[in-house]
Parts: sequence; structure tokens; C-alpha cells
Amino acid sequence: MDYPEAAEFIRRVHTDHPDLGPAEPRLEAVAAEIAATGTYTHTSTELTYGAKLAWRNASRCIGRLYWKSLVVRDRRHVTGADEIFTEVVEHLRTAGDRKRKAIRPVITIFAPATPHEPYARIWNEQLVRYAGYRRPDGSVLGDPRYVDFTAAMAERGWRGKGEAFDVLPVVVQTPGDGVRVFELPDTAVWEVPLAHPDLPWFADLALRWHAVPAIANMRLVIGGVSYPLAPFNGWYLGTEIGGRNLADADRYNLLPLIAKLMGLDTASERSLWRDRALIELNRAVLWSFDQAGARISDHHSESRHFLTHVAKEEKAGRIVPADWSWIVPPVSGGLTPVFHRYYDEADLRPNFYLDEEARDLGSTARPQVQRPAPRPSPRPHHDDRTAHHAQPARCPGRAPVPTPRLPLRPAYPQPDPSTGVLKV
Repeated sequence: MDYPEAAEFIRRVHTDHPDLGPAEPRLEAVAAEIAATGTYTHTSTELTYGAKLAWRNASRCIGRLYWKSLVVRDRRHVTGADEIFTEVVEHLRTAGDRKRKAIRPVITIFAPATPHEPYARIWNEQLVRYAGYRRPDGSVLGDPRYVDFTAAMAERGWRGKGEAFDVLPVVVQTPGDGVRVFELPDTAVWEVPLAHPDLPWFADLALRWHAVPAIANMRLVIGGVSYPLAPFNGWYLGTEIGGRNLADADRYNLLPLIAKLMGLDTASERSLWRDRALIELNRAVLWSFDQAGARISDHHSESRHFLTHVAKEEKAGRIVPADWSWIVPPVSGGLTPVFHRYYDEADLRPNFYLDEEARDLGSTARPQVQRPAPRPSPRPHHDDRTAHHAQPARCPGRAPVPTPRLPLRPAYPQPDPSTGVLKV
């Protein structure tokens, strides 16, 4: 446990919450607990505020204007696989309320990792993802990204319907219960059927997408304490569905079909048939979510909102860590205001991190011998505002798409051979 990191966080909490009084008594208690156990326990206030700061510090998230609205569900006392899955279902129902037509940002935080001991985790990249089935001719029905994950689930006895949008089961691994596979109930998965405001045939494609992008395999680090199981969500940016998940050639690859049905000339790239089909696909996503009452952002509005966030943070004297290549949307990027400036890239904590093992497990679902509790990547002694973290966090409202997520984004970092620390 890095006491200086813990102390830095505790001081920040007390500075931002003057009603808590001076930080010194709490710092003494934290130091004593670390000396006795190797770690310490966050108060409810510290946990809640730390989770919100982690979202505010997520350099690859464009939706941070809303960081204060994050709903924090403290479930540190829940450790059994069945109970964890029950809370996962409740998380999805809390985040996506179909009756009230509301989607809100939520994080559910389970027990922290204890030094040198195994810990609970969810294998899935997201709580809701679609299966991919390899056909005899080599083609894929469903999402090609999850072919290996789907095959691994079949080996464990899971059987999907064999359709293009079969929701994958959730895999929970705990020290006490081992690996358990759970089927999400239909009531927990809000799905939106996709249609188009001007193209009647679009509805006949029977496309749909889930409304709540809940990332499940990232490690939350608050004041030096790691929470390996802390699923969180925001809401979708339309281009993530229409510009990546459904459009990428190594995902659902719908652009050739849509272009054909639109009657576009696909024989030459100069007809810009991909661009035209892409725009209509994104129109369909936004229109369909609006019709369903499911909250979703368009890339033009969200870009302006992000710059509002930047202005507010700079006025408060804080830097805004941001990765330009992730902040700029994958559709019409040059038309958005976030395109025309650069940003500070820094590792500010609290934050979310994607460990290599969790990343691989999320795509393959192949069991591994569980390692000791994860440790935060070491912080250099110089100004931590310029320190890159191991794997930058995804936005609570952004879904993981192709490897690593967007072809326009950087590839997964590789470790520095001299230090072993992943580089961005």
C-alpha cells in the first residue's frame, strides 16, 4: 500500500468536504490501519467521492461534464457469486429504468482487493454484450468480437438461441465459489429495436442494441486501494453503436448491406457509399433510441458539452486529462469543436485501469490461475500530472468495441522492457 497516495486522497476529500473537519485525525487512523493490515478501509464518503473523481479523471471519456451525478452503490459487503450477480441485475435495472424512460450513470463497488489474496471479478468486458457464432463456412452470426467468449461459454454448458443478438451470460469468479455462469433475465436488459425515420425497410433488418453500456472488467483505484470488481455505466454516444459496433468490418459490418438497400454505387470508393450508409445508420440509432425514450448523446452535442466541462475545470484551477484520439468522435470528427485543440494527457487518481489479464479474459473467457490482488502501477516521484497510467480508463458511457476499441484510437500499450510498466 502506497501511504503517500492514500494520504493525498484523504487530504483532497477533507479539502473538498470541509464539514468533515481537519484531515489529520483520519490520516493517523489510515496510517495505523495500513501498518496493521497492509491496507485501509474507505468511509462511505471517501468511496463515493473517490468513484466520482475517478470518472472526472478518465482521460478517454468525453462525457465527464456529468461526473457529480454518478450514483454510487456501495456493495463491499457482498462477496458470494449468487449475491454478486443479484447486485449486477439490480445495477442494470437501476441504470436503465424502462418504466421511467431513464438512463443514469451508476457504479456498483464490491469488496476491495486484499494484498496477496485472490479476489472476485467479472470476466465480461461489459455486463451486456452479444454472442458470436462461427459458422462452418467461416462466417460469423452475431458479434465477431465475442466468438471466442461464446465458444468458451458453450464449453461451460451455455446455449444461446443461435441468433444475431443473443445476450451473453455473465461470468462471476470468486475465491469461495469459483467460476459461475449466470443468464441475465430479460427484465434486466433494455434493448432498443432499430428503425429509420425515412427508410421503412430498415426495420425489416431486425437490428437492435442494448441501452446501458456497463463496463465490468476495469479496476477502480481510490487512494491506493484497488477495487477489481466495480461495474459502471453512463449512456451511449450514438457513434459508438452506429459508427463502430454495427459498422466496423470486424464487427457487424452492416455498411455494405445498408448501401445496397439504399441503392448506392458500391463499385467505386469515390461514390462515398460507406460515408452515406454510415450517416444513415447513425441516424437510425439516434432516432430509434429517442423513440424508445432511451437516453443517448449525439457527437456534436456531446463535444460541446465536453468543452463546457473543460472550461469549468480550468476555471476551478484543475487540468483536464484527455486523450485527443479518444475524445474526437469516429464520425465527422473534424466537424466537432473537440477536434480543433489538444489536451493534457495525465494520470490523475482516483481512476480506472484495465489490467492485461482482465482484458484478455474479457475477449476469450479462458480461465486462468488467479493471481494475487492487483497493485496500482507505481507512481513516479516527479509531478504526477504527467504520469501515464497503465491502461487509460474507458468512459462509463463508452462501450468497448474493436481491438482495442476504435481503429482510430491507439493500440493497446505494450510494457516498457526496462520497467515493465505499460506505456500509452
